Amino acid sequence: MLYPIRRTLLLAGALLLSACASAPPASPPAAPAGPPAAILWVGNSFFYYNNSLHGHFGQLAGAGQVRVRSTSVTISGSGLDWHDLPSLLRPNGLGRYSFVGDNEIRFNPPGRQYDSVVMMDCSQCPVHPQLKDAFFDSVRRNAEVARAQGVRPILFMSWAYKDKPEMTQQLAAAYTAAGQANGVAVIPVGLAFARAMAARPDIELYAPDKRHPSLAGTYLSACTAYAALYGKSPVGLAYSAGLPADVAAALQAAAWDTVQAYKP
Repeated sequence: MLYPIRRTLLLAGALLLSACASAPPASPPAAPAGPPAAILWVGNSFFYYNNSLHGHFGQLAGAGQVRVRSTSVTISGSGLDWHDLPSLLRPNGLGRYSFVGDNEIRFNPPGRQYDSVVMMDCSQCPVHPQLKDAFFDSVRRNAEVARAQGVRPILFMSWAYKDKPEMTQQLAAAYTAAGQANGVAVIPVGLAFARAMAARPDIELYAPDKRHPSLAGTYLSACTAYAALYGKSPVGLAYSAGLPADVAAALQAAAWDTVQAYKP
């Protein structure tokens, strides 16, 4: 025979287990609506050349009256599977404070530090026969990780090597397929490179190694990201990264035309 107190405790435990079993799993926090205001850029040397893409992007956004905070996390020669996204997106970790003004420290609001993460794989990983499966798997896993933290995942389509133009369509197909499979937006930078070179072959978008971007290539990347992420034309923005006015204008137009034409 059960004592009354023990019977009550068992009944309470059974009711608690029943409630837990029937309760739906907690939904992940939703990414903030609207355009990105805090972006984590995850990639490799294609990002950090020319004093870093995210810096040029921030200045371009500022010229367009858009406030954005960006952090770049790059590993030389890395594939997307080299990065530990769960660690990078942990609350109150990376991005917890910023340096502003005269090198003063500003502590950002606690919790999630980024609303979007822009990800790029190594320059040939998405189309390499031994690495393309890892590319698709990394996009899937990282998209799930980002969304579980309430962060919007975004893909950065890289460009072809200068001496291998056939890579343009191969990379575009791979990034588009990965984006569609995971409901992830794609910034079509590789297609912007091809468009800009066709329109203005005199503008050098590559460093001497024919792989990494020149300053013009980095600027074109920033313009394309601005157009894709904000749905606004970069044409006419004052920030030119120190490039001649006609070069900056041509790259701004190529970026906007590419984003307008890209229909994945």
